[in-house]
Parts: sequence; structure tokens; C-alpha cells
Amino acid sequence: MAKPNILYIMSDDHASHAIGCYGSRINQTPNIDRIGQEGMRFDNCFCTNSICAPSRASILAGTYSHINGVETLHDKFDGRQTTFPQLLQQAGYQTAIIGKWHLGHGGGHDPTGFDYWNVLPGQGLYHNPEFIEMGQARVYEGYVTDLITDYCLDWLKARDANRPFCLLCHHKAPHRRWEPDDKHADMYEDVDIPEPPTFDDDYSNRAAAAAAATMRVDRDLDEKDLKQKPPEGLSGQELKKWKYQRYIKDYLRCVASVDDNVGRMLDYLDEEGLADNTVVIYTSDQGFFLGDHNWYDKRFMYEESLRMPLLVRYPQEVSSGSVNDDIVLNVDFAPTFLAYAGIQVPNEVQGYSIRPLLQEQTPADWRTVMYYRYFMHCDGHNVYAHYGVRTRRYKLIYYYEEEPGPQEWELFDLDEDPCELINVYDESAYTDIVEELKAELAALRKQLGDETNPC
Repeated sequence: MAKPNILYIMSDDHASHAIGCYGSRINQTPNIDRIGQEGMRFDNCFCTNSICAPSRASILAGTYSHINGVETLHDKFDGRQTTFPQLLQQAGYQTAIIGKWHLGHGGGHDPTGFDYWNVLPGQGLYHNPEFIEMGQARVYEGYVTDLITDYCLDWLKARDANRPFCLLCHHKAPHRRWEPDDKHADMYEDVDIPEPPTFDDDYSNRAAAAAAATMRVDRDLDEKDLKQKPPEGLSGQELKKWKYQRYIKDYLRCVASVDDNVGRMLDYLDEEGLADNTVVIYTSDQGFFLGDHNWYDKRFMYEESLRMPLLVRYPQEVSSGSVNDDIVLNVDFAPTFLAYAGIQVPNEVQGYSIRPLLQEQTPADWRTVMYYRYFMHCDGHNVYAHYGVRTRRYKLIYYYEEEPGPQEWELFDLDEDPCELINVYDESAYTDIVEELKAELAALRKQLGDETNPC
């Protein structure tokens, strides 16, 4: 059997609860949904560090942040370390990355392992963006989501049809500051988007970190985010609701453009007869708060930030409309791509191939607990550094810095409290659970080689 092609589409900050096939209450995404309807939807895919650059580094290398060296937004990726594109390229794949890179430029930080790369500098712009194509910078006229797709299609059309390809199509959208294109500028204009159940969270019954964060819809969204001043006379709850509608509608308009362009990519595969032998993946680099807990942004280990969408279509192996609820991580993507290419996974990779899961055969030793760590203490939205573990039912979080502190624990029973509003760490009924999870946390930190800032 010929080695499959790989089309990996990743957006930025696209929360799974803004995707139709994940049961979105606020929008529909018919083209993205196609991937899930014709393949598998993963309901428990999580990131290991919920911030853009670290997640991207973990996806490339299949290692956690403390191993690949990208713990924060300020760290650049060292291209000398092994990545899945390098190994695919060595195995005869044609490789390309187009769109957001966000891991540094020059001095050994440009994309490596790619026959072709054309990426945005830093975060990039929505309108008339600059791209760096194989080291040369140039400004292009147009909307960034359309342009990224244009260049992806151009590369596919010019490829060697006799060799397999791996294309990373990495969208900037729907990252802040949520600037829609003209086509979608008036979308949702005459409707009110439903507010999330935790929109009026008061941060009681939680660690101090929740109240300290500066990413509240009502208080911290600024005029650049909202594109206009609030109407005169609005205050309190009315102003909060107005800001939410401004924010969420622009966010969803950016998502709509991504969805349209995913459709363009899928249509190309159909037209060229490539769909049957192409593994198509759609995901985002992490989740995002869509007014949940009165927040935007990510960073926390709370569900809306931690959870990643993951949809995979491969007609030769994956049953249409299948669903998986095993715990899957972003460090699993690299070994999965290598497994499909028939390449041995390097020993340093810390993730596991999800190919058995895609075949609906969960290994007996598949993980039942995952480890998370966010390093950027108070550096961006005043979110405290923390680490923790999540099982199917429980989540234990430790805020480990003393200042502005305090050092605190949180425990959530996700069966009883799926919105994570009640910290039950000190409740006597959970004493044994706390001890079990602390043991799991210590064991994972040792296994993964991350034992700094011990609890």
C-alpha cells in the first residue's frame, strides 16, 4: 500500500465548543464538521501547555515544553532537535508549512525539515500580511486565511504527484484581535449569541488565581478588540453583555472564514482523487475561553482552555462518524504521523501514536491520566504558573509560585461539577482522591523528567 499523504490543518485558539460537530451552541462549521463526520472525533484531546508557541513546539517534536525548550511565548524553537517533518522528509515525503509558525526566525529558528516554507512573522496580520517565504519577506494583498489556503493549494498543485506529501496548513485565525474579512463582516449582525453558563462566574470557591487573572470580558477587553467605543450610557451587566456580543461575533466571523477555506482544501482532495489516501487532521493549538467564566484567552488548566479539537479522516482505516473518548495529547501527533509513514518513533518522543485509537483498538496500557504545566507566571493576563493532572473524572491543579501567591491546590470533580466552579480539595470526602492524584502527579513528573518547582 502506498504511504498516505498527510494534510494537517491547524487553526489558532479555535475552541472545540465553537465547532458544530462538538455540539456548539453558538455557530456551525459545516466543512470542518465533514472531517469528523467522515472520520473520527476525539472528545478528550488536551494540550500540555495552553499557549501558542509551546503547543506548536510540542506538536513538532512530540515532547513536553521542558524537553523541547519552548516553555513560554518568549522561547524560540531550536531547529536542531528532531521533528516529525524532518523524519518524513528523510523518508521521501514532500514537506511544507504555510501560515503561522510563531517559533522564531533566523539564527537556527526558521522551519527545518520542510522542502518549502512560507510563514507569518510572529503572530502575523489579518489584512495585507507579510509572509517570509524561504527566508525572503514580502507583503501580500488580501485576507490572511484566504492567502494561506491559496499558497497551500499552489504548493499541492506544483508537487511531485509520484511522492507522498505532508502539508502543514496553519491558520492565524481566530487569534486575537479577531479581524473578520469583508465576506463575513456582517455575519450574526441581527442575532444575539448565547452567553455561556458560567458567564457570571464570581470566582468564589476557587484558588486566588482565578480572580487574579486579567482577561475578563467586561473589564479587560479594550477598544482595539471591540473596534469601537461602547455606546454611551451602558454600564454594569448591560455593558458586559454588549462587549461579549462584540467579541464573540468577530471571533465567530473569523472561524467562518477558516471553515470556508477548510472546504476549499477538502474539495481539492476530492477533485484530484486524493481523499482516499490522505490523512486529514483538523485541530487547534489549544482551547479558548469564549466568555466562559467571563474570560477570553487561554493559559489555565480549566477545561475550555485545556481541551483541543481533534478530527481525523482517513477513509482506508477510520470509520465514518466514529468517536473516541480516550485521553489524547498534542505530543501524540508527531508519533502518529510517523506511524502512518512507517517510520520508527525516536526514543526521545514522549507521546504515543493514536493510530490504534483511529482503528478503534485502544491499547490496554493507554494513558488514563495526563500532565499539564503552564510556566508563564503572571506574564500575560496575570495567570499564575501551575501544573496538574487530569483523569476522566478528576482534575488536580497546583499553583506553585509563592508570590503574588499564595501556593494553592484545586481539585475538581468533573462528573459532579463539569463547569469547574467548586474546589473540593479540602473536603473530607475527597481525601483519598487527593492522595491518589498527588501520587499520580509525582510519578508523571518523574517519568517525564519535569521535577522543578516541587509541590
